[in-house]
Amino acid sequence: MLLRKAVMEVRKKERRKQGSDSALEVSNDPGENSSVAGGPLAAPDLRTRIIFWEGGPLKSVTSRTQVERAAPPDSTSPSTPLAGQGLEHARLSARVALENKASDVLILDLRHITPLFDYFVLATGVSRRQVHTLAEEIDDALRAEGETRRALAGYEPGRWVVLDYGDLVIHLFDPETRAYYGLEDLWADAPRVDF
Repeated sequence: MLLRKAVMEVRKKERRKQGSDSALEVSNDPGENSSVAGGPLAAPDLRTRIIFWEGGPLKSVTSRTQVERAAPPDSTSPSTPLAGQGLEHARLSARVALENKASDVLILDLRHITPLFDYFVLATGVSRRQVHTLAEEIDDALRAEGETRRALAGYEPGRWVVLDYGDLVIHLFDPETRAYYGLEDLWADAPRVDF
C-alpha cells in the first residue's frame, strides 16, 4: 500500500513537470490501471526515494534513503557472520535472556532442516515490559559482538518480538502467545542446543 502511494506521488509530480494532468487516472481497482494506450504502465525508478529502516539500537531508530546495491556473490559484507559465530551468538543471546529473568529459554539447531537460518532462540517474558527489556539487552549484547540486526518485528505490541540477525532468529514471547503458537512443537525435528 505504501509503495502504491509512493508510485502515485511520483507519477503526479512527473505529470506536473510535463504539464499534462489528464495522462493517467488512478483508481483503487488493481486491474483497471494495468495498461495505458495499449502498453503496460512503466513504474518509475523508486529505489532512491523509498526510506528503509536500519538495524541498531532499539531505542533510537535511524533511517536511510539510499538503497545498498547487492554485493557480488564472491564478496562478503562486513555484517556477514563468520562460520561458527551463529552458535556462539545464539548461546550469548540465551545467556542474556536468562540473566534478565526470561523463562523457558531454548536454542533450536535448524541447520539441517531449513536453509533460511541456522538457529532459533526462544524465550518467554512475563510482561510486555520484560519482553522489551529482553529484546533491548539481547540486541545490545549482539551489537557489542559486531552482529547487526537485519529486522525487528512485533516490538510495539510486545506479545511476540522477533529479532532477525540472518543466521540467528530470536523469538521473545509472552506466556500466552508462546503456548498458542508452540514454535518448539512446530520445529520438533530440530535438535536442542545446550548453553
